[in-house]
Amino acid sequence: MEDIQWADFEKVALRVGTILVVLDFPEARRPAYKLKVDFGELGIKWSSAQITKHYSKQELIGRQIIGVVNFPEKQIANFRSQFLLTGFADKQGEIVLASVERTVPNGSALI
Repeated sequence: MEDIQWADFEKVALRVGTILVVLDFPEARRPAYKLKVDFGELGIKWSSAQITKHYSKQELIGRQIIGVVNFPEKQIANFRSQFLLTGFADKQGEIVLASVERTVPNGSALI
């Protein structure tokens, strides 16, 4: 693994947002959801996430997540993903969401 400088880390905009809407994404190659997330002053953004194994749509609503909000948009099937949802792969390769311990204002930066 390559060491980075503090300035490199500062380039990545890791922000907190609250999930507002979760939709099925049947066009995705692997099972996924479409997520509508409120990032406060940064606005509402959409992303897709392959998190269907560990999370139901209902339990995701209102949950705060951590997203990278300064990547370029990415076309996934017929959908434009506007941020990258962060998480970790479990032993089976399924994603477990990175999250905050307590509620913080939407748009807050990871520091």
